[in-house]
Amino acid sequence: MPTWTFDDIPDPSGRTAIVTGANSGTGFETARALARKGAQAILAYRSLEKARDAADRLRAAIPNATVAILPLDLADLESVRAFATRFRAEHSKLDLLILNAGVMVAPESKTVQGFELQLGVNHLGHFALTGALLPLLTDTPHARVVVVSSTVASFGAIDFDDCWLERRRRLVPARLVAGRWVLG
Repeated sequence: MPTWTFDDIPDPSGRTAIVTGANSGTGFETARALARKGAQAILAYRSLEKARDAADRLRAAIPNATVAILPLDLADLESVRAFATRFRAEHSKLDLLILNAGVMVAPESKTVQGFELQLGVNHLGHFALTGALLPLLTDTPHARVVVVSSTVASFGAIDFDDCWLERRRRLVPARLVAGRWVLG
């Protein structure tokens, strides 16, 4: 199987990209590659200190980088709405929306609106963000939404009868039985 490298990235010059979870890991590397290739990288952040540090590291490594930070807490749908409103007010297009942020095996907790934290951040927050930015995405030629996930996700399953984990206090691993994922 051929290896895809930085050189294979199509020219994103002049394109605007939002990357959630861009202060570290895959999100940071994604923002770095896009900025290095000439895209404007918008780092959506929950922690101002970590976002400033990430933006400073990007600017130090890529002096001509166009990098900006905007506050976003995916565990709070009001924050998602405020982020989208501000972004739409400041930008006339959105070429790439890279949904990378996420939590995994977090202590039992809920989002501001009362959803189980992992489902709320990893899925509902990103879904709401995409919906709020959809007018810009559909008005931008060749815009893309990229959802980043871990292979660990293939080991889980959602119990749709207990999405909020109200009856069961812990996650139960899923297993493949006769070609179908089942809990337990």
